[in-house]
Amino acid sequence: MNHLTKTQSLVSWLCQIGVAVILLQTLFFKFTGAEESVYIFSTLGAEPWGRLGSGVIELIASILLLAPATAPFGALLTMGVMAGAIVSHLTILGIEIKGDGGLLFGLALTAFAGSAVVLAIRRGQLPIVGRYFEMA
Repeated sequence: MNHLTKTQSLVSWLCQIGVAVILLQTLFFKFTGAEESVYIFSTLGAEPWGRLGSGVIELIASILLLAPATAPFGALLTMGVMAGAIVSHLTILGIEIKGDGGLLFGLALTAFAGSAVVLAIRRGQLPIVGRYFEMA
């Protein structure tokens, strides 16, 4: 495992918490079947299982992000889910959803970028990558 400087640790924690908050606040809408969530996943042809499944994955990613030992795994999981969201916005949904001014798209970009920062900082914690850094 790599040892983080105070600055790296602070930046990582700020990103981990920020991304987890983004993911967790959207869960309410996904799990309660809010109009916007149902619209999104209906448009994608994945209602209700895509909505509920992505909510479960985002909950798991949030939990992983909030534990230092599993943060890079949460970051990887988040990046995967957000990549799907970003591609869906760019190819099917559009940037703006039901007059949100692009908020959901912006949150997806922010969560992806924040997770990329966490992954870059904590990459030494990943088993294969960590072994490479120990050998170097």
